[in-house]
Amino acid sequence: MKIVTQNKKARHDYFIEDSYEAGIQLLGSEIKSIRLGKVSINDAFVTIKYGQAYIHNMHIAIYEFSNQFNHEETRTRKLLLHKNEILKLFAKTREQGFTLIPLKVYLKEGLCKVEIALAKGKKNYDKRDDLKERDSNDRLKKIMRRRWTHGS
Repeated sequence: MKIVTQNKKARHDYFIEDSYEAGIQLLGSEIKSIRLGKVSINDAFVTIKYGQAYIHNMHIAIYEFSNQFNHEETRTRKLLLHKNEILKLFAKTREQGFTLIPLKVYLKEGLCKVEIALAKGKKNYDKRDDLKERDSNDRLKKIMRRRWTHGS
């Protein structure tokens, strides 16, 4: 499994409740561009309409060696999930505050997959608390490392 891109802000901006693996319906020039790593999911989100899941605002750069039949860079792409997963996600997103976001895009056995997460948005004070906790953990690790190397 080769990770092509990750949504680094997702864990900072959202509480991740559950994650799912989905395939993406792509064109030939899109998969070639993804294999070169020219994809961004920072502003992307997932919606469910008419019993199908779609990813929006996923930016795939135009493949430089393709001919005049290029793809749109930020077109809406269909996600390939099982019907029961789509129904479960649809029911959860109807609840207050839940949304679907992509966490990472990766290649698995030659196929492009996206990991999507059922997430709930964080408030600013939650983000500050996470930063404080991470900072205190870093300090604690630094102190423990110092004690371990100096032996007292």
